[in-house]
Amino acid sequence: MFDIDKWQEIISTMRKNKLRTVLTAFSVAWGIFILIVLLGSGNGLKNAVMTNFERDATNYMSIDGGRTSMEYNGLKKNRRIQFDNRDIDLLENVDGLATISPIISMWSSSVSNGANYGSFSTRGVYPSIEVSENLKITSGRFINDTDVRLKRKVAAIGTDVVKTVFPDSDPLGQYIKINNSMFLVVGVYSDYQWDNRNVYIPFSTARMLRGGRNEFSWVQMTSKPGNTIEQNQELVNQIRKKMAALHQFNPDDRSAVYIYDGLEDYQDTQKLFNGISIFIWMIGIGTLISGIVGVSNIMMIVVKERTREIGIRKALGARPGSVVSLVISEAITITTIAGYFGMVFGVFVMEVVDYINDQIVADKLAAANEAGNAVTFLNPNADIGIAIGATVLLVICGTIAGLIPSLKAARIKPIEALRYE
Repeated sequence: MFDIDKWQEIISTMRKNKLRTVLTAFSVAWGIFILIVLLGSGNGLKNAVMTNFERDATNYMSIDGGRTSMEYNGLKKNRRIQFDNRDIDLLENVDGLATISPIISMWSSSVSNGANYGSFSTRGVYPSIEVSENLKITSGRFINDTDVRLKRKVAAIGTDVVKTVFPDSDPLGQYIKINNSMFLVVGVYSDYQWDNRNVYIPFSTARMLRGGRNEFSWVQMTSKPGNTIEQNQELVNQIRKKMAALHQFNPDDRSAVYIYDGLEDYQDTQKLFNGISIFIWMIGIGTLISGIVGVSNIMMIVVKERTREIGIRKALGARPGSVVSLVISEAITITTIAGYFGMVFGVFVMEVVDYINDQIVADKLAAANEAGNAVTFLNPNADIGIAIGATVLLVICGTIAGLIPSLKAARIKPIEALRYE
């Protein structure tokens, strides 16, 4: 039951030793504060990295041609691997791929509308690149299958292109000049990183502008949704073997073609942040333990200082349980109050950091849908459930910290205590 006399005594004892109580409470509050700040900062980094990853499909894959680094079947090394129609046919028959889009890239194309012009990358693509690039169509539409089949001169342009070429007008339905050819703007998209500076045109049209040549630059793909990393690795090996047979290079030659698997990078990043979270918890718990050890040491000092008083209490009939209760209650009081303030201050600091971060990166984050700014820190908030749970754990540890000194006090014999100086 609640004993007001006992609590008055605890408060009186804490007032008599203000500096000691404050320093002990500070060590406990600092531990929970550091834990919350570390967890919040870790979440801020993780949220930013995962947001950047989600800008492209997580099952994104790509294949780039390189140069052979090994001799093979009498063929010399350092041969350039150039993709053509055969590679499209090969990939369309690979089980495990959801979409493929060969890309004809025309770097630094001159794009203009009247007096407004700029230099942008023009890419001839299949409509499926909208999925692999995770493009957001802000107005109009993207390239479709009919555009590719009929070799239409239509274009979907990025928001950076709009700002330069159509600074004061709606680009939909208007024409742009790409090098020496006129294209109708059918859509505007937004993306992240540098992709807003692209002009997408039908793959067949780009091929026609290049004189009908079969070669193309690289391939972007997506694996089937739900594929595991092991299935994607098997898919990569399968593609490499088939391309090696097609282009006559050693299947073990990693320089011949470069195959990027976004799912593997995504899962590796998740594992990295899981490891970082474990490391953060280890640091935070270590800091908490140091605070708890401080509480235990202070309770040992309290017991030693009050040995004579405890002896008098026991001589007057005080039971060991009341002595134990007195010491434990003081330890719980210190850890509970200090833990609460440490939790509140930690959450407050992370909210302030989140607010300031939002103000600083608000324009960048909004522009990240339209321009090339990767987010580096986002929503650095510690889970309130974790914060409360850590505080409760702290109180439990504080109870244990007070238990050892209290048991020592309960074992003191009255006659020995009364002789203690």
